[in-house]
Amino acid sequence: MKIVLAYSGGLDTSVICRWLQETYNAEVVTFTADIGQGEEVEPAREKAEAMGVREIFIEDLTEDFVANYVFPMFRANTVYEGEYLLGTSIARPLIARRLVEIARETGAQAVAHGATGKGNDQVRFELGAYALDPDIKVIAPWRDWDLTSREALMDFCEKHQIPVDYKRGDKSPYSMDANLLHISYEGGGLEDPAKPAEEDMWRWTVSPESAPDEPLVIELTYEQGDPVALNGERLSAATLLRTLNELGGAHGVGRSDIVENRMVGMKSRGCYETPGGTILLKAHRAVESITLDREVGHLKDELMPRYAKLIYNGYWWSPERKVMQALIDESQIPVNGTVSLKLYKGAVAIVGRSSQSDSLYDADVVTFEDDQGAYDQRDAGGFIKLNALRLRLGAKRGRDYS
Repeated sequence: MKIVLAYSGGLDTSVICRWLQETYNAEVVTFTADIGQGEEVEPAREKAEAMGVREIFIEDLTEDFVANYVFPMFRANTVYEGEYLLGTSIARPLIARRLVEIARETGAQAVAHGATGKGNDQVRFELGAYALDPDIKVIAPWRDWDLTSREALMDFCEKHQIPVDYKRGDKSPYSMDANLLHISYEGGGLEDPAKPAEEDMWRWTVSPESAPDEPLVIELTYEQGDPVALNGERLSAATLLRTLNELGGAHGVGRSDIVENRMVGMKSRGCYETPGGTILLKAHRAVESITLDREVGHLKDELMPRYAKLIYNGYWWSPERKVMQALIDESQIPVNGTVSLKLYKGAVAIVGRSSQSDSLYDADVVTFEDDQGAYDQRDAGGFIKLNALRLRLGAKRGRDYS
């Protein structure tokens, strides 16, 4: 049997690699994705080789991740439960896709992941795998084995001579996940939702109190709903997001501390740093505000919570997400323009927006000064009476609206 394993080179997936080899008498293929987590991925090759892995895939997917997953999601102004910018959720469809593709390329019959049985990621990986290959076998060791603690994993490593960097008693108190969109923190002291996060936990952002006293003004250029340039310089998708992370982080932008509803039914407290994403969400809505038709914009806002829930729950590869994406992408054709933003001590403020070719904002119509006949204010009287007709008829028949 041949199995493709999503492999980080850390403690968990190193144990999983050997466990798969022994439990299934399997040949394991490892896949390590660089999606901008900020850590060197190449050392995973040496660790995999030390466990006898012959087929090792290590791939830089940062541009694919941002251009084809993050940006399409941001076209919808996607936020889950009002606060979460879905940094972990949106990375899983890409990893699932490559797992299935590598399985086909190598002739593997199964894929495996290191997600636990308590979280959302198991659902996201497996729904994606089954949608892309209905006949694939998915193995989730955390649901099957009896290794229920970090100490048990370390004992397994020592018994099987598995090379890992993990040291007993030297574990971060947090479970962290990072990619080019965000870094998340769960576990440790965060399991008490009343306890404030420690300041030294944050890695990407300075505290707003420690941010520079002078604001930074930046300009983003949008084409068909996607950011393409920063301060007039065209950048690739990944480079643009990486640069915004640096600028936003330096000014304390993008921290959030939330309690979210996991798909499996429990509530979970998590802290997130999403500096670039926070800037992009604000900027995109600003460009849409002058280029998008009112009812199209309202329709998008109504659909967004359902779209966000699809991504959070692992349905990126579902037919309904594909249909919704087509509608969203069609709406973005006129979303072209520039927006200026001020970053200051954790806040992102819009200071200007413009679109030369697609703006629906007409100063001649909206002005409080003489509009030279561009708008006949008398028309509003009939408009109001028509819209009030049903209210007046109801009131005449004794309906109490108070």
